[in-house]
Amino acid sequence: MTRLTWDTVGERRYETGVNKGVLYIPDNSGVYDTGVSWNGLTTVTESPSGAEATPLYADNIKYLNLVSAEEFGATVEAYTYPDEFAQFDGVASPTPGVYVGQQSRKAFGLSYQTRVGNDVQGADLGYKIHLIYNAQAAPSEKAYATINDTPEAITFSWELTTSAIDAGDGLKPTAQLTIDSTKVDADALSSLEAALYGGVGTEARLPTPAEVLSMFTGTDVQVDTVTPSYAPATDIITIPAVAGVDYYIDDAKVPAGPFGPISATTVVTARPAPGYRFSPTSDNDWTINYS
Repeated sequence: MTRLTWDTVGERRYETGVNKGVLYIPDNSGVYDTGVSWNGLTTVTESPSGAEATPLYADNIKYLNLVSAEEFGATVEAYTYPDEFAQFDGVASPTPGVYVGQQSRKAFGLSYQTRVGNDVQGADLGYKIHLIYNAQAAPSEKAYATINDTPEAITFSWELTTSAIDAGDGLKPTAQLTIDSTKVDADALSSLEAALYGGVGTEARLPTPAEVLSMFTGTDVQVDTVTPSYAPATDIITIPAVAGVDYYIDDAKVPAGPFGPISATTVVTARPAPGYRFSPTSDNDWTINYS
């Protein structure tokens, strides 16, 4: 056996900061297929709740503890927020620049990064990616004050509650995932970041927990998408047949083969089938311009 040691050089780790916030907007089927940058994010306070023990007594002793379900919540603070967040904050915009409050609040997804550091490399050691699913924002207080000799920018704050979603076989549903860049496979991390942050011809999206886990367990298969073709003479789109790739039009899955004729500009999107993941360079959406 090796004697335990403490504070070894390179093992004095810490976390700091918050950056690269992304808001994910679900489609009508609940898939987070659109991501937008959240500028001005200052604080994310994670607040798990539940997991409270209820003691049971028998034979004049504590017999056992029953533990309640655990839930995930958070508080988000920022100097500003994306325009797209209004719909999740109970605000509708029937016409540009006009906002109506006290509307229905929708669920959304969120990701952000924190820095991981140690005593050798400082805050450049690595980072953690935090993923939050199925979150809803509660009404929040906004304090507007007069400008004086010590001006401050308004800080917006939202309390988030979540509902857990399926995390795959052998795991309980969850609303939170964390990925540590210092401990995971670099290629799998690259695939995850390509999905989360998008790229040339690739829309940012939030993969499901099961899909994220499959990226790092080595159980998924990496595939490349194939661009749908369009024949202007007939206005027919041909959907490719690619194993592991599902194609969608207007949030509805479409089979391989001819689709149409179309009568307006049409957007085709691709999603990986269960057990598959896209390569970092694969496109996942195409705009077909109706001629």
